[in-house]
Amino acid sequence: QVQPVESGGGSVQAGGSLRLSCASSQYIRNSCMAWFRQAPGEEREAVATIYSGGGITQYANSVKGRFTISQDNAKNTAYLQMDSLKPEDTAMYYCAVKDGYCSFLGSLYKLWGKGTQVTVSS
Repeated sequence: QVQPVESGGGSVQAGGSLRLSCASSQYIRNSCMAWFRQAPGEEREAVATIYSGGGITQYANSVKGRFTISQDNAKNTAYLQMDSLKPEDTAMYYCAVKDGYCSFLGSLYKLWGKGTQVTVSS
């Protein structure tokens, strides 16, 4: 499928873990897959990115040390392992794909998934 398809969201208590998946046929050589999130009333923010060439990763400061992004190139899929979740991680999480190197600028991404909800209760 061209449009990214996310899965793995849900509800968890603070301190728990979730693993999100994103599959897209456009996540191919020399492309980037990113996770963004948006909470109600808040602006969208980049969470993590991974570049298919070499698996180079970037993280937002708010999730460093807690979230891990990884890839399975054979499946055109990227994963976001979220550990030590906090209530402030509650948001709709979106997967996005772009050609070339990664960026935290959402407007550069041409393909977006429909999102998966993550809810963390205290």
